[in-house]
Amino acid sequence: MKERLMFGKKSQQTTTPSDLTSPKEVRKSQKVYDRIVSGECKDVVAELNATHGRGKRR
Repeated sequence: MKERLMFGKKSQQTTTPSDLTSPKEVRKSQKVYDRIVSGECKDVVAELNATHGRGKRR
Protein backbone atom coordinates (compact mmCIF):
# COMPACT_ATOMS: atom_id res chain seq x y z
CA MET A 1 0.00 0.00 0.00
CA LYS A 2 1.47 3.33 -1.03
CA GLU A 3 1.53 6.24 1.37
CA ARG A 4 -0.03 9.45 0.20
CA LEU A 5 1.07 12.86 1.35
CA MET A 6 -1.56 15.40 2.19
CA PHE A 7 -0.50 18.81 3.39
CA GLY A 8 2.99 17.47 4.06
CA LYS A 9 1.82 14.68 6.40
CA LYS A 10 1.64 10.97 5.85
CA SER A 11 -1.86 9.56 5.76
CA GLN A 12 -2.91 6.94 8.25
CA GLN A 13 -2.69 3.48 6.85
CA THR A 14 -5.65 1.28 7.51
CA THR A 15 -5.28 -2.37 8.32
CA THR A 16 -7.52 -4.82 6.58
CA PRO A 17 -9.75 -6.74 8.96
CA SER A 18 -9.06 -10.44 9.21
CA ASP A 19 -11.41 -12.76 7.38
CA LEU A 20 -13.29 -14.48 10.19
CA THR A 21 -14.74 -16.99 7.72
CA SER A 22 -11.41 -18.57 6.79
CA PRO A 23 -11.02 -22.18 7.98
CA LYS A 24 -8.26 -21.20 10.42
CA GLU A 25 -10.33 -18.43 12.04
CA VAL A 26 -13.43 -20.65 12.20
CA ARG A 27 -11.41 -23.31 14.08
CA LYS A 28 -10.23 -20.68 16.56
CA SER A 29 -13.79 -19.43 17.08
CA GLN A 30 -15.03 -22.99 17.50
CA LYS A 31 -12.61 -23.50 20.40
CA VAL A 32 -13.99 -20.40 22.13
CA TYR A 33 -17.55 -21.57 21.43
CA ASP A 34 -16.77 -24.95 22.98
CA ARG A 35 -15.49 -23.13 26.10
CA ILE A 36 -18.69 -21.05 26.22
CA VAL A 37 -20.94 -24.12 26.01
CA SER A 38 -18.95 -25.98 28.67
CA GLY A 39 -19.14 -23.00 31.04
CA GLU A 40 -15.36 -22.46 31.11
CA CYS A 41 -15.52 -19.07 29.39
CA LYS A 42 -16.19 -16.14 31.72
CA ASP A 43 -15.79 -13.17 29.33
CA VAL A 44 -16.87 -14.07 25.80
CA VAL A 45 -15.98 -10.73 24.18
CA ALA A 46 -12.50 -10.68 25.74
CA GLU A 47 -11.76 -14.24 24.65
CA LEU A 48 -12.94 -13.67 21.09
CA ASN A 49 -10.95 -10.43 20.85
CA ALA A 50 -7.83 -12.15 22.18
CA THR A 51 -8.35 -15.16 19.89
CA HIS A 52 -8.63 -13.03 16.78
CA GLY A 53 -6.03 -10.44 17.73
CA ARG A 54 -8.44 -7.59 18.22
CA GLY A 55 -8.16 -5.15 21.07
CA LYS A 56 -10.23 -2.43 22.60
CA ARG A 57 -10.68 0.54 20.29
CA ARG A 58 -10.92 4.04 21.64
